[in-house]
Amino acid sequence: MKAIRLGAGAGYAGDRIEPAVELAEHGALDYLVFECLAERTIALAQQARLRDPAAGYDPLLEARMRAVLAPCRRNGTRIVTNMGAANPLAAAEKTRSIARDLGLTGLKVAAVIGDDVLEAVGAGDFEILETGGRVRDLGNRVISANAYLGAGPIAEALRQGADVVITGRVGDPALFLAPLVHAFGWAMDDWERLGRGTLAGHLLECAGQITGGYFADPGVKDVAGLARLGFPIGIVDEAGGIEITKVPGSGGQVTLATCKEQLLYEVHDPARYLQPDVVADFSEVTLEALGPDRVRVTGGRGLPATGLLKVSVGLIDSYIGEGQISYAGPGAASRGRLALDIVRERLELTGVRARELRFDLIGVDSLHGARLAGEAEPYEVRVRVAGRCDSLGEAARIGNEVETLYTNGPAGGGGAWKSAREVVGVLSVLVPAALARPSVRMIEA
Repeated sequence: MKAIRLGAGAGYAGDRIEPAVELAEHGALDYLVFECLAERTIALAQQARLRDPAAGYDPLLEARMRAVLAPCRRNGTRIVTNMGAANPLAAAEKTRSIARDLGLTGLKVAAVIGDDVLEAVGAGDFEILETGGRVRDLGNRVISANAYLGAGPIAEALRQGADVVITGRVGDPALFLAPLVHAFGWAMDDWERLGRGTLAGHLLECAGQITGGYFADPGVKDVAGLARLGFPIGIVDEAGGIEITKVPGSGGQVTLATCKEQLLYEVHDPARYLQPDVVADFSEVTLEALGPDRVRVTGGRGLPATGLLKVSVGLIDSYIGEGQISYAGPGAASRGRLALDIVRERLELTGVRARELRFDLIGVDSLHGARLAGEAEPYEVRVRVAGRCDSLGEAARIGNEVETLYTNGPAGGGGAWKSAREVVGVLSVLVPAALARPSVRMIEA
């Protein structure tokens, strides 16, 4: 039975590049897929595009393309990625320029556009899933609205002969599903196969997580070679059968446990994993170890798509002010707590207006609060005070007060640091799929 080899070249925007090069050179791939868009990433990219119309795509796009275009071209591997972020057309143009620099004439680069639905969402009356409010009530705080597109336009770009397909916002598994739809001619209402292809995409989308990266826990779940972790390869056949492996000799591991953890990652309801193309059902998935670093996955299914698309709405949420300072030696925690008390009182005395404030000792109570902090006295602590404000100027006052602890606070403080920054938030709405009108733009080096 015909099978396609898919490699995961990245699991997030800042991921390592060397494992992708390893896949491009030694993975014998049909497709190398880079998944690089987190929830807030595209809103931040929209901000960058507002400042510079030629910007708005992934900052590592150039480095990644310079590293993998030549070996992918040499080995007949096609590239699919959402590194276009807020500006797939500019990303495609940049990729064409890099291809020309590398002497890769005739390379076809496709940009998938149409995920930007800001105008349509602004003109409608859509409910915000997280709050129950309405998008229209956010006013001019909204900076972006991008729909999660499905596999269809990516498959169309591949059908048109694209060697590289660059998208904006799409469903993460759709980046992997689309090559399968194209290669096998799956119908977009073949729910069973679309469900299995979505399962393959979900297992691969986070790259090193399934080969032991996010999995590792010394003494409990030991993983060798994490400094040169190999990224996964999915071998998917025409019926949707899946095998997960990696380049022989690369670091990490592919086991039943690593695959099971990734299978459950970010899945709210395994029987109804909502995607643009299909409602995937992972509830009867089974896994079987075939040998070292090789696992077979079977049993995925699918149900008809909902006809709705999730839209990430980016907005200016607030401004965060933060200050940090360290204390070490005997009584470090006591001096750190005194520092927090001083800053807490200073913020009140000087009238700093903050919606929310946090006072933490990093390494003691910053993650789970004072109630779960241990009794042992640490040798060193890091004080952190952070607050959410309605203006950048007000946020800056928080870090300033922490910095004054140098000469106005407990003994022995050092390494003070402060910042004030704008915060981009993300909210979600559901819109009819017809509101997004994806299309493909093809250019050639």
